[in-house]
Amino acid sequence: MWLLKLTLAVAGLYAVVVAVVYVLQSWLIFPAGLAAFGPDLPAGARHVELATEDGERVVLVRLPARQAAEPRPLLLGFAGNAWNADALALMLHQLFPEHEVAALHYRGYAPSSGSPSAAALLDDARRAHDQLASDAKAGIVAIGLSIGAAVAADLATARPLRGIVMVTPFDSLRELAAHHYPWLPVRLLLRHRMEAAEALRDLDVQTAVITAENDTIVPAARSAPLREAARDLRSHIAIAAGHNDLYDHPDFAGALRASVAAVTRD
Repeated sequence: MWLLKLTLAVAGLYAVVVAVVYVLQSWLIFPAGLAAFGPDLPAGARHVELATEDGERVVLVRLPARQAAEPRPLLLGFAGNAWNADALALMLHQLFPEHEVAALHYRGYAPSSGSPSAAALLDDARRAHDQLASDAKAGIVAIGLSIGAAVAADLATARPLRGIVMVTPFDSLRELAAHHYPWLPVRLLLRHRMEAAEALRDLDVQTAVITAENDTIVPAARSAPLREAARDLRSHIAIAAGHNDLYDHPDFAGALRASVAAVTRD
């Protein structure tokens, strides 16, 4: 009898944990509060509000290029799930002063309104592209960091891009979640679908990938299938860093510049 009671107690506790994770999964995947505060932006920066079909608004930050000798591709950034879009735009502006830069504040990430979801991020990326396309005479390069890499890959399936650069990307959000929570039925519970490798398999878009050799958040087992799926992989650079300290590594700036050059080379 005691064994039966113990089994039922454990089963009940497991069911509670599963229910909590199911309810909280959007917060776990999209911790918008961690990205609430961004840096001060230089003169010339502007925020553009885009209306969504369901009455929300998403905000696109734009930073103009410094005087360039010839038109350069516009760089459209999609941040990691805990990044502020202004911070990403500023980083790209500092590394690529000759390019116009834009970055999207995801749905539910202030100052954008609404609630974040995979579907919303993918849809809003297309909306951002359409806002920028008429000004991008030399095309658009999408640069995605972590979860933003999946956004960039999906955008390439629906809009013409000059190229995509993916930093610490994963092949599938479902498989990545299953890796981190092997004791949960993640494949049944996950409501958010991001299948970057699947998106790349049928694309002839110039692609560059930067990975972190010591990445425990997106391990090699989840980035390798994505690289293999890329039909036009122009560059893969691996840096001896972790997922979050990659951006402070002395090799990162050069790797990102080399990656953008690789996907914009004629």
